[in-house]
Amino acid sequence: MIFWWLLLAVLALGLGLTLVLRRYALAKSLMDVPNERSSHTVPTPRGGGVAIVVSFTLALPLLTSLGLMSQYAMYGLLGSGLLVAIIGFADDHGHIAAKWRLIGHFIASAWALFWLNGLPPVQFFGIDFNFGWIGYILAAFFLVWMLNLYNFMDGIDGLASVQAISVCLAMCLIYWISGSVELVWAPLTLAAAVAGFLWWNFPPAKIFMGDAGSGFLGIILASMSIVAAWVNPAWLWCWLILLGVFIVDATWTLIRRMLRGEKVYQAHRSHAYQQASRVYSSHKAVTLAIAALNIFWLLPVAVAVAIGVIDGIVGLVVSYLPLMLLSWKFNGGGAESGR
Repeated sequence: MIFWWLLLAVLALGLGLTLVLRRYALAKSLMDVPNERSSHTVPTPRGGGVAIVVSFTLALPLLTSLGLMSQYAMYGLLGSGLLVAIIGFADDHGHIAAKWRLIGHFIASAWALFWLNGLPPVQFFGIDFNFGWIGYILAAFFLVWMLNLYNFMDGIDGLASVQAISVCLAMCLIYWISGSVELVWAPLTLAAAVAGFLWWNFPPAKIFMGDAGSGFLGIILASMSIVAAWVNPAWLWCWLILLGVFIVDATWTLIRRMLRGEKVYQAHRSHAYQQASRVYSSHKAVTLAIAALNIFWLLPVAVAVAIGVIDGIVGLVVSYLPLMLLSWKFNGGGAESGR
């Protein structure tokens, strides 16, 4: 019963703090002004993702004190998430060179992996492969890529929030089906924190998340996948499947831009989801379509992997192929379509 009161408090704090941050951004003129690289047309306050950071991180020690999360997981998520959020907050208020941001991201990833004990064994067709010290390197790049791609995919109203909520709730369902309710509490709390922010961010957005919130969500979700994989290696594949829309679109777009010789660190609006939002002239339609993809396509595949109907790598390929076709259809990473 105490947890459900905590969950309600997290939701209320996220909701209220986002309103405070919106008023602060308006007072300090912290506005995201539309330009040729933007997917929005109206100046909008930014930095609302700090509400997610504060409400979730305050809840982590309480989850640990209630015996709903290990101290190691709490330290890993808390330290890495806060460092990424601080870097993003500083970048939202000024500018930090890409190389320094990247160094900070790797430090945050190293912190998370220290407490989470590195990369767990990865399962291929029922056989567990332990990568040893190489696993730490692979996991570090995974965490850094996840936090950056989450930032890249936070480009239209409500998308990053809806993605986080749907993925977290889907994994909670998988944990429940698998009889591992002890893993439900952290993703459920994160979903509540994001839901409070989403009230203000749902199309048409009254405030944007900003780098502090998007990077924080990226590394927290990736870290949660590592926590889960130590309990059941198949669950790493489930997380990767459920995060597929973001992983495929961001990776597809990055590769295409690299092949064209573009500076990949420069802002752009050529992701497939951005192209789609212009084709349909609607952020809401694209955000809801991606939520539907998560629920009606990716979740059933992830459940099939979790209960052992198909192998994880098979599920990943099956789930990603249609997403790659969608990235191709909407010209992800290609020349930007008109409004």
